[in-house]
Amino acid sequence: MAKMKLEDHIFAWNYAAVKVLDIRHAVMEPGDNLQGYILPACGFIYCVRGTASLNLNGIDYDADRHFIVHGGKGMRLSIETGKLFEYYLLFYRASLPGRKDLARLLERSNPFRMQYSFESLEPLPLHYQLMAMEQLWAQGSQLERIQVKGLFYQFIHELLKQFTKDGINLRQPDVIGQVVRYIEEHYRHNLSLESIAEQFNYSPRHLSTRFKGETGFSLIEYLIRFRLKHAEELLRCTDAPLRDIAEEVGYNDVYYFSRMFSKYNGQSPIRFRKESRQVSSSDNRPFTTAKFSIGAHISSRYNVIEYDNHYHYYYQNEITGGSSPMRLTKTSSFIVAMLLSFTLLLSACGSASVGSNATNSNGSKASEVTSSPANNSIAADNVNKEAQTRTISTIKGDIVVPANPKRVVVLYLQGDLVALGIKPVGTSSVFEGAAFAEELGGIEDLGSWYEPNPEAIMAVKPDLIIAASEETYEILKDIAPTVPIPYEKMATDERVMKIGEVFGKEQEAQALLDNFHEKLEKSKQQLDELGILDKTVTIIEGGKKEMAVIDSKLYGRGSQIIYEYLGLKAPEILQKKIDGREKATGGFVSLEVLPEYIGDFVFRSVWDGADDLSDNPIWNSIPAIKEGRLIEIGFDFSYYSDIYSLDKQLDFVVEKLVSAYEKK
Repeated sequence: MAKMKLEDHIFAWNYAAVKVLDIRHAVMEPGDNLQGYILPACGFIYCVRGTASLNLNGIDYDADRHFIVHGGKGMRLSIETGKLFEYYLLFYRASLPGRKDLARLLERSNPFRMQYSFESLEPLPLHYQLMAMEQLWAQGSQLERIQVKGLFYQFIHELLKQFTKDGINLRQPDVIGQVVRYIEEHYRHNLSLESIAEQFNYSPRHLSTRFKGETGFSLIEYLIRFRLKHAEELLRCTDAPLRDIAEEVGYNDVYYFSRMFSKYNGQSPIRFRKESRQVSSSDNRPFTTAKFSIGAHISSRYNVIEYDNHYHYYYQNEITGGSSPMRLTKTSSFIVAMLLSFTLLLSACGSASVGSNATNSNGSKASEVTSSPANNSIAADNVNKEAQTRTISTIKGDIVVPANPKRVVVLYLQGDLVALGIKPVGTSSVFEGAAFAEELGGIEDLGSWYEPNPEAIMAVKPDLIIAASEETYEILKDIAPTVPIPYEKMATDERVMKIGEVFGKEQEAQALLDNFHEKLEKSKQQLDELGILDKTVTIIEGGKKEMAVIDSKLYGRGSQIIYEYLGLKAPEILQKKIDGREKATGGFVSLEVLPEYIGDFVFRSVWDGADDLSDNPIWNSIPAIKEGRLIEIGFDFSYYSDIYSLDKQLDFVVEKLVSAYEKK
């Protein structure tokens, strides 16, 4: 039984925006039971009188008067009573502003999701506030609801005040178990990593990492697999059309559903249904249809395209100027192939008859090869088809991409494309302060780059996808031609040249790099002339409680420009770590020991709402701070490592270093 960090708990409540959702007052008679009630929101259970056996999320409590339990959204509550039992349920929703320190707090310990219990030794203030809230809530007017919110804050204040005196028993909730249950109960809805993370008050990245660590699957992959298992049952046991089955398991696009099914099952839904029916028939097993809400024996309303790569037709049609995507069934493909073969046969016959009267010197008929209009047309078509695509060598093998893509989706590496003059139709989320944010204004936001939503990407109809990792490549490769560009495994020059190759812009990519390196050499010369290259630089991020000290060239926050490209050194305590690092890392230190890590210049990553350290005596005792060699660099601006961002970061770092030096 761990102790709650009350300081973090109080800190979170101080910044929380709260909405009271409901207040319920219930009385259970002896023998009454409540089984498996799923909490619709975060909430408190406050016992007024009587006793009961209470189980929240698998943890048993003996509840009696003045006993309080807190639970998170999605937890299951069961109550068994032997005597009369009276209690309140108080539901609320809390959110925190988008500050990085608060985001890290939620990742460490989310007070709104925690499961904990508490026996109040001073119950009357809490009880009176609940009674007053219930009476005002019952009146239902907006004016009274404002007063309810005020009383809720008083309730929280009283609760926290009592916690500081008496302590509190904390149970960490099984968050992943709750997420799994949420997926299994809401899989028919339009779910995404972001929407699920929001439901559970976690950052998408933290939830994604934790979910995969505990289940072995990414959250989106688990959702897809769960949906497709239900689809298998519906295909096996009903005659429902594919469109109805797709909608039943959460897919609005039947073609996307068909491709996902084929990817995970190795065969199309139609073939799966046919083969499973044959097995069922041979085993003489009747179909079971009662458990499926969409019913059975519904006649099909349309033909299903059993073709997993029809996006190729889409982008070829776009290139040739067609007005709508081609759609070919297997039957029509067969007919086209037969007509083409017949045409070739006629062409061959026509070619043989040309010059058939000519004879050679010994009097035999000569075989003369001539070029017919049909052959010329076919040869021209083959050339055009080759010109419409190019083959790119990648870590996943050769990938055929359109030569002139028109609907590009890019994840994380937006700045590389912007620098090459390419404007995508959709990208992963862009921070407001990113160097290229203005250039991508109005572009479709497809969610986080590290675990994208395939359905959102499918909706923008891409003809080419640039994936920033092997993991995202695996998720997206069946939507459109997808090129993996694992940014963490490729040097900047290599990555930019590979992207240039993908778009046929090798010369532009080389010119871009040449200009960057030329600017870099001039910058180093300028800093060297001022003696700055001999100085030490520290990069930090954080606030009053703890500070991250960057000890890698790959962490962002300007580390790549400062430590890798400009070749500046950190203090020895950090430089040893930087020299041995191959991954992006940073360690946390307390403010008390921070001075040991600070060099001649210090860059601090900041954001709106970052802690103001100007009145902190330890902070102000650091020579670099006292002497004006502190440089604040925006978190959003310094987050990215594409060539566009690096170029802008180089300008910023050099300008600020020179300015700070000249202040001496």
